Amino acid sequence: MVVDRFDIDANETLTIEALREMQLERLRGQLRHAYEGNAVYRQNFDDAKVTPDSLQSLEDLSRFPFTTKVEFRDNYPFGFFAVPQDDLARIHASSGTTGQPTVVGYTKQDIATWAGLVARSIKAAGGRPGMKVHVAYGYGLFTGGLGAHYGAEELGCTVIPMSGGQSEKQVQLITDFQPEIIMVTPSYMLALLDAFRAQGVDPRQSSLKIGIFGAEPWTQEMREEIEQAFGIRAVDIYGLSELMGPGVAQEYAATQDGPTLWEDHFYPEIIDPETNELVPDGEEGELVLTSLTKQASPVVRYRTRDITRLLPGTNGPMRRLAKITGRTDDMLIIRGVNVFPSQIETEILKLKQLAPHYSIEVWRDGALDKVSINVESRDPADDHTARKSAANLAGNIKTFVGISTNVDVVAPGSLPRSKGKAARVTDRRKR
Repeated sequence: MVVDRFDIDANETLTIEALREMQLERLRGQLRHAYEGNAVYRQNFDDAKVTPDSLQSLEDLSRFPFTTKVEFRDNYPFGFFAVPQDDLARIHASSGTTGQPTVVGYTKQDIATWAGLVARSIKAAGGRPGMKVHVAYGYGLFTGGLGAHYGAEELGCTVIPMSGGQSEKQVQLITDFQPEIIMVTPSYMLALLDAFRAQGVDPRQSSLKIGIFGAEPWTQEMREEIEQAFGIRAVDIYGLSELMGPGVAQEYAATQDGPTLWEDHFYPEIIDPETNELVPDGEEGELVLTSLTKQASPVVRYRTRDITRLLPGTNGPMRRLAKITGRTDDMLIIRGVNVFPSQIETEILKLKQLAPHYSIEVWRDGALDKVSINVESRDPADDHTARKSAANLAGNIKTFVGISTNVDVVAPGSLPRSKGKAARVTDRRKR
């Protein structure tokens, strides 16, 4: 499968007609590559009574079967590739915290495409050649660190490959090396904020100008918290290991209106997660993505589990993703009410006396679901103030989310800090 030379400015130069024509051509090639090179896809297509020739228009993609983590895990480690192992340049894998890790392979061309997409993303975020990029995503099998690293180098930036953890050293290196850009999870950026303040360093006086945050959902309130604390422009980068890693979509710094999906390499659909039927652009549902140029691990109609909407492009023809409101697999059903952790975070950050560090625990008392929330105060508070803050938060959650909760406001710094993706929810009902 031959991929055209990467075009970093495609969203600014392509017309909508040229983009759709490119998508159809690349999609036909990707389906054929998956069918001929991957026995799992061949069997799934045959079972659905479709072949690559069944695709005569972009709308025909809905006739093809979905892909989920099940296919990756059932064929662990290398049974879901579409090229011989001799053609692989690299292997990445998910963390596997919820089960068998998903393994993804990359050819040299895949690595080059990935680097180009992340370079395009950094440029959209305001990055330019010669800037220094502090990478605080984890390195290793996790795609974040190396994805950011190669993309920054491809754009012509200088990379500081710090990885995650060692918060005090992170502050020292940012202070000494003077990077303009940081790439990190938003929850760990909040941990770095604590480290700046603990060392008596004003975060607004740092050299940082741009924060590119991804790997977990985050709210508009958290964006405002980070921007005000550091005096930076905070933008969203979207990706997932099964598709490639970071760089599937990127928010433009100029508009900050949701990540632009790089549609010349990934074709999006939105489905109703209950009926599996397509919904029109603008309606909320589950994001489904199909790769258009991957060689080692093509992905056809992958159910991301992310809940979002497709919006018109504002910086070119490629469409945007609305802020991801949650995931179908982390949605909590509390006494019949669908609740996403991001909804609770929004209510926490509305109260200025509360900090964006919290944990949620769900359990069952007889037949009733119970929810407890621990959240830190911003400053040491007496018992009366803490009880008042807890009552305000519980009231707001009841009003705007629709569930009753037990809230405990705890002292600053008393909750554990994430060094990567935040794990905020413990659901004991599943045990």
